[in-house]
Amino acid sequence: MSINKLLIAMTLGLALAACSKQEQAADAAADANQAAAEAQVAADQAATAGAATADAAQAAADTAATAADAAGEAAGAAAAATTDAAADTAADAAKAAEDVAGQAKDAAEEAKK
Repeated sequence: MSINKLLIAMTLGLALAACSKQEQAADAAADANQAAAEAQVAADQAATAGAATADAAQAAADTAATAADAAGEAAGAAAAATTDAAADTAADAAKAAEDVAGQAKDAAEEAKK
């Protein structure tokens, strides 16, 4: 393999890795948005159960929405990252925000019971 072909192969490999991180971050952001929407539904349903329950569920829904926003920002950072390490960090942040949104959704659903 010539040096030119090797350089092209390495460049393509790096591009694929970067796309993978961007896709992971975008998927995490989408999942976080879904969790936030489900948390809001749970909060709305809890509103019929009483004020204390509704307040707890709404607080959890707000947390989920904040986490979804953070996941979206991290996905944007992953897309704009100029290094693989920066893309990794942003993708990890998006995944962490997705996890927080999921936990907040679970809390909202538990509060409505």
